[in-house]
Amino acid sequence: MFEGTTVIGLDVHKRSITVAVRQPGSVRVEEERLPHERDAVARWARRWKRRSGGKLVCAYEAGACGYALQRQLEALGIDCQVVAPSLVPRRPGERIKTDRRDACKLAEYLAGGHLTPVRPPTPAEEAARDLCRAREDAKQDRMRCRHRLSKFLLRRGMAFTAGRKLWTAAHRAWLQRQSFEDAWEQIVFDDYRLALVQIDARIEALDRQIEALAQAPAYRASVGALRCLRGIDTRTALGLVTELHGIERFGRPRALMAFVGLVPSEASSGERQRRGAITKAGNGHARKLLVEAAWHARHKPAIPAALRQRRHGQPPEVIAMADVAQQRLHRRYWRLVQRGKPTTVAATAVARELTGFVWAALRLVR
Repeated sequence: MFEGTTVIGLDVHKRSITVAVRQPGSVRVEEERLPHERDAVARWARRWKRRSGGKLVCAYEAGACGYALQRQLEALGIDCQVVAPSLVPRRPGERIKTDRRDACKLAEYLAGGHLTPVRPPTPAEEAARDLCRAREDAKQDRMRCRHRLSKFLLRRGMAFTAGRKLWTAAHRAWLQRQSFEDAWEQIVFDDYRLALVQIDARIEALDRQIEALAQAPAYRASVGALRCLRGIDTRTALGLVTELHGIERFGRPRALMAFVGLVPSEASSGERQRRGAITKAGNGHARKLLVEAAWHARHKPAIPAALRQRRHGQPPEVIAMADVAQQRLHRRYWRLVQRGKPTTVAATAVARELTGFVWAALRLVR
């Protein structure tokens, strides 16, 4: 695939990079190890750029180190691919895994065209995506804080019985009235409550930043189109847009469904066809947002005031498509439930179809 080109596999870690180089016309692999530092990487890149005459391509697996290395190499004029780890071929009998073997394997597969590159986000796209993920992390932190506080009270026989739901205004007022004779228990209770107040403030601040980012020129049209769909408001819409970073990458709806892992797995052979649960491959953050939005399909189709306001000023074709989606997804959900499918399975199936409408809405305003 890369005839006359030096092919390099990189096994990247926080402190080191293991390198395997295959030069054109040679079956020998040159191996080396260098520190994962910008200056060391720059010296190594310039050296191999001179040796290869500029005909150089390298690849490493996407992971915790992100895209900083890829951006540095691209800035130095070196073609660098970030590949999907889950799609790197693996031999069934392999039981030995080392950094050196991983680097050599990447070089071999890259030369043969057997790797699947991912589309690295730009720094601005990555920053917007991290903002949306930061709110998701903050919500998880709030859930943990709530659990600590409620279980602390439960161990002492204190339970809120004035209402059916917790964390309402009445429940918070009840919490303020609680006190303990033991000074150490009071300290723990106050600390748990303070942590909850702080995390609520964090979430409110992130919400304001997300609302401001949604109005930026790069996101306004896409977010506005997705908000026409029932169950999708600003935070969900911006989350989907930042996770996909470019709907033009997906030529058809099924490609987007596969990207978010909402297509069924399959193990068919000969005359036997067997399909299983969804693959859950690809972007889990986008999949979670889609499944959460799909639960709204269990309600009868309607245009409440909030949805009507979100649709104000949006393209008529997007609104018409959103109305079709609302009818279709509602029928789909209840048809599956009436056939005996669990509601969670029905919601997941609806999320897969909702993905198709998300694809269509984004293509309309691209």
